[in-house]
Amino acid sequence: MSGGSDGNRAYGHRPFTRSKSHFTDRITADARDGWPVEAGRYRLVVSLACPWASRAVISRRLLGLEEALPMAIADPVQDDRSWRFTLDPDGRDPVLGIRYLAEAYDKRESGHTGGVSVPAVVDVPSGKLVTNDFQRITLDLATEWTGLHRPGAPDLYPRERRDEIDAVMAEVYEDVNSGVYRAGFATGQDEYDEACAGVFRRLELLASRLAGRRYLVGDTITEADIRLFTTLVRFDAVYHGHFKCNRWKLTENQVLWAYARDLFQTPGFGDTVDFDHIKRHYYQVHSGINPTRIIPLGPELSGWLTPHHREELGGRPFGDGTPPGPVRAGEEVPSRGRP
Repeated sequence: MSGGSDGNRAYGHRPFTRSKSHFTDRITADARDGWPVEAGRYRLVVSLACPWASRAVISRRLLGLEEALPMAIADPVQDDRSWRFTLDPDGRDPVLGIRYLAEAYDKRESGHTGGVSVPAVVDVPSGKLVTNDFQRITLDLATEWTGLHRPGAPDLYPRERRDEIDAVMAEVYEDVNSGVYRAGFATGQDEYDEACAGVFRRLELLASRLAGRRYLVGDTITEADIRLFTTLVRFDAVYHGHFKCNRWKLTENQVLWAYARDLFQTPGFGDTVDFDHIKRHYYQVHSGINPTRIIPLGPELSGWLTPHHREELGGRPFGDGTPPGPVRAGEEVPSRGRP
């Protein structure tokens, strides 16, 4: 999720295009791009509002990388310079010492004209952005950072299932993760109709897939589930109304609502979700769509904690591993953003 120099009013006045990440260096065990996996060297910058960044937040917690990869949380409400650290004392990230994530982008490439997006990984010693490759960051956390994983960390990208995981993720990305944005930022009826129909067509196919199986691929949680969850958890709160994806609510689809609740109640998922950040970002930043910037009171959140009965389908959420432990001190989700 990114912001640019043309300001928040541009949202809703131009078609949505999810641009490729401009900075695609990888942090790997063999340092092939010059960036070695190293505990404490990098800072993961996220927004709890952003579905793309939330993938990294969930993966980091499931894998137990909290100490190895410290995290900075940006203010959910951007200004025209994009993501800012106004949640921190003096409006600066306490480790990087910067007010805006754009400063790390500028250190990497002076005069960079692209958007400033999260998730982003910044090299602490130099203050330079390393990568904003949202598609690759989580895969590398699962496969390149294994030496720093917690004991009992799950295998989120098992080698023997990668082809199937990749195929499912590609469909989810095109029709669901990006589809809700194409519908929400559509500038014409035909553009909206096509995008919105695609969202629900894919959701119905996913519901059929999940009717008899607990997870998308195999019998354990994988990267594919993380990527679908981050859209589903935002669906009724913002995509149904704000993005006009309103053929039905998530709560009205028995299979997907139970699947989403199952993940939400799994350690590492719901304990990283902040509905307050989510709603404030979408309704206040996208002023081209919501010019009054009024934040709706709903939806009611208590349903996220109701029984889902998905355990009756079997499955082993963490495979041969174990759940992550309690949330580390200092990384709790604010209470007003929780059910």
